[in-house]
Amino acid sequence: MFFDGFTLDHVDVGEVTLRVRHGGAGKPVLLLHGHPRTHATWHKVAPLLAERYSVVCPDLRGYGKSSKPPTDAGHTPYSKRAMAGDMVALMRALGHDEFAVAGHDRGALVAFRTAMDHSAAATALIAMDGLPVVEHLERCDARFAAEWWHWWFFGQTDKPAERIISADPGAWYTTTDEHMAPEAWADFREAIHDPATVHGMLEDYRAGLGIDRRHDEDDRRAGRRVQCPTLVLWSARDDLEDLYGDPVRIWRDWAGDVTGRPVDSGHHMAEEAPEAVAGAIGAFLDRHAP
Repeated sequence: MFFDGFTLDHVDVGEVTLRVRHGGAGKPVLLLHGHPRTHATWHKVAPLLAERYSVVCPDLRGYGKSSKPPTDAGHTPYSKRAMAGDMVALMRALGHDEFAVAGHDRGALVAFRTAMDHSAAATALIAMDGLPVVEHLERCDARFAAEWWHWWFFGQTDKPAERIISADPGAWYTTTDEHMAPEAWADFREAIHDPATVHGMLEDYRAGLGIDRRHDEDDRRAGRRVQCPTLVLWSARDDLEDLYGDPVRIWRDWAGDVTGRPVDSGHHMAEEAPEAVAGAIGAFLDRHAP
């Protein structure tokens, strides 16, 4: 069943209101989706983890049915620092002052920023199919630009991508429902057909090319590192390892206790390989329970 036993809420965290599903019992785990998904991407993983953990799955600001705040010239409202602040406020509102945080794709950037900025709250970090954004950008070459060209397309503001995407969202986002429950598929389809959500998702990328990169650079210059144990997972049938080599080696420049391995799936691993993802997260948290 779709998120069986979970509660669906809308939680005011100050600057925005977040749509969130939460359920289970035990130590808290926060699961953050990527682009162009909503929290529903976790619909297979969350119930598995909820057998032993309190699981929280929000829509990030700008995505799904969470708030889409007005932007500014620097795209500051969509920075990962702003999103990380949302996550800490959300977890406190649900009664969790400390928690493990896992993020996939763009959610991995938010999870990383949460662990970096809120070390007293983050007890463990799980980064899935992602690196700190500065690592992506500094490694940009012709192959990266060819395969991940959407980063630059989404980042434009003089000729915004919103008009092109919203003209035919189904043609742009060619995902199928092969690995998604009907409810998750419907939630995804509703999100991509909402022009306000499309704009919010693109603002995430615009922040990534500017203010998020500067935050990473500031941390590196100051010698700040993630203080909690870190697990890195990547899709064996996607291109992260092909583009960058061993992701664990890169993450060790940002955190002191890093382990990782590939997952036999395509990019959307929570949908394609939920048992493997839940098993990897659970085993990691068992080893590093505070």
